[in-house]
Amino acid sequence: LVSVPACCSARYNLALLAFFGFFLLYALRVNLSVALVDMVEPNTSLAKNTTSNVCPEHSSTINVPRNTSGEKYSWDADTQGWILGSFFYGYIITQIPGGYLASKIGGKLLLGFGIFGTSVFTLLTPLAANLGVGYLIAVRALEGLGEGVTFPAMHSMWSSWAPPLERSKLLSISYAGAQLGTVVSLPLSGLICYYMNWVYVFYIFGALGVLWFFFWMWLVSDTPETHRSISHAEREYILSSLKDQLSTQKSVPWRPMLESLPLWAIVVAHFSYNWTFYTLLTLLPTYMKEILRFDAQENGFLSALPYFGCWLCIIVSGQIADYLREKQNLSTVCVRKCFTLIGMIGPAVFLVAAGFIGCNYALAVAFVTISTTLGGFCTSGYSINHLDIAPSYAGILLGITNSFATIPGMVGPVIAKNLTHNNTVGEWQTVFYIAASINLFGAIFFALFASGEVQDWAVSGYHLHRN
Repeated sequence: LVSVPACCSARYNLALLAFFGFFLLYALRVNLSVALVDMVEPNTSLAKNTTSNVCPEHSSTINVPRNTSGEKYSWDADTQGWILGSFFYGYIITQIPGGYLASKIGGKLLLGFGIFGTSVFTLLTPLAANLGVGYLIAVRALEGLGEGVTFPAMHSMWSSWAPPLERSKLLSISYAGAQLGTVVSLPLSGLICYYMNWVYVFYIFGALGVLWFFFWMWLVSDTPETHRSISHAEREYILSSLKDQLSTQKSVPWRPMLESLPLWAIVVAHFSYNWTFYTLLTLLPTYMKEILRFDAQENGFLSALPYFGCWLCIIVSGQIADYLREKQNLSTVCVRKCFTLIGMIGPAVFLVAAGFIGCNYALAVAFVTISTTLGGFCTSGYSINHLDIAPSYAGILLGITNSFATIPGMVGPVIAKNLTHNNTVGEWQTVFYIAASINLFGAIFFALFASGEVQDWAVSGYHLHRN
């Protein structure tokens, strides 16, 4: 196999467009948690006296006259929880159907319309909020439905586009967009709320999503065979690298798939990783404000720092993973297990440490940042493993593991909120302990049962041997 240069190739163009797609997806997902602070009347959320007075306050920002022209709503803490959680109720429903549909109609349309739909509902968010809280929850759940198909659709596309030895590179580029979307949209949404009005958070990101959709439909194709401008050499290179890996059978082997231990290894790892990820994503701003006590504007940039680290780590570790497999001849399963262990045990250690450093907030931010950054190793660990064990069904497998992995997004923050009623350092240590031990369990389970080989049930001849 002659490798085809990466520069300007169709597969790297796909990775770049996907990168921007996932960038926007996460921007559309996180913007509400920032805007919500501005949408709620100040006196209806938590009473001021719940801030724990363990740490001294430090706020050194110059006060800029803040724009307060946006509508304010009197939603209590529970209502806000429902509004933030409603996204995941839509998101969990479309995971497995998304993977199944992608294998039938192709990932391009599914991913394109998933992001397009999410963008349109984002544009409707201010209107929904005005109509009432029920409408807002419905719109967010519909956004979740739209986003639910995107990861399975992308995995499904990569099963036809990514040569096995370039998998970690290509997938880490496309999915790293999600982290960068978080990094950019957290502080940017804060600034838009501060200087303009919270409605623009939804209008700006929504409009960008619609714009992206047109580029995607114009430039991308489902398979190398149907691509308009791919070079002959690249098409041959991709197709020949995948020839023994794909299945031609039309029916999905559900039963052997669900009985497959390597698949359950990914499920457990994915669930555990997301527990920490979602707990931090939704509660980090609260921890910084209530325990370490610093101001929201510093907060926006500091909340984004961990995800910036994670983004860098995903890109770099993707390159390293493929280098180890190609040049050092390490087995795929060895690379996947090592990267998953680093990406789950590392964060667990630093997360627990973050609960024990008192008011040294520079150290707290550093530890949380290192914790989230190391998590980036998982993208080249369990996250791509679906494509190693069953490329033909990668979209469906991701749908299955992501359904389980969405549960922590619904449950984790609720449990954490219940554990931190008084916002004491001790309560937060418990939250960190729980997240760390779940991470540890997931890492060990994956290390024991994961596989790097294409499974028997995932290749064409499988049914013939059975009968």
